[in-house]
Amino acid sequence: MLDAERFSQEVAALPEEAQRLILEFVSFLKQRYAPPPPSEAAPNQSLYQQFQPSGLIGCASVDTDLSTTYKQVLADQLNDKYDHR
Repeated sequence: MLDAERFSQEVAALPEEAQRLILEFVSFLKQRYAPPPPSEAAPNQSLYQQFQPSGLIGCASVDTDLSTTYKQVLADQLNDKYDHR
């Protein structure tokens, strides 16, 4: 862990504007590394209902059975793309 007294001395030696910048940066870091708030999702919501507000559901158009045929689809696409080799 950093020596708090040395850090305090170093900051005190800086101009007032630089000290303000350090405080702003510390506030930013506290927000950045703060633990995520607990999930607000209602316990009776399905995973689909919880994920839907993200906007990612329905953003791509694929076969409805892609979860079971993905290997064949990938093989076909790779074959189409690299068939010239």
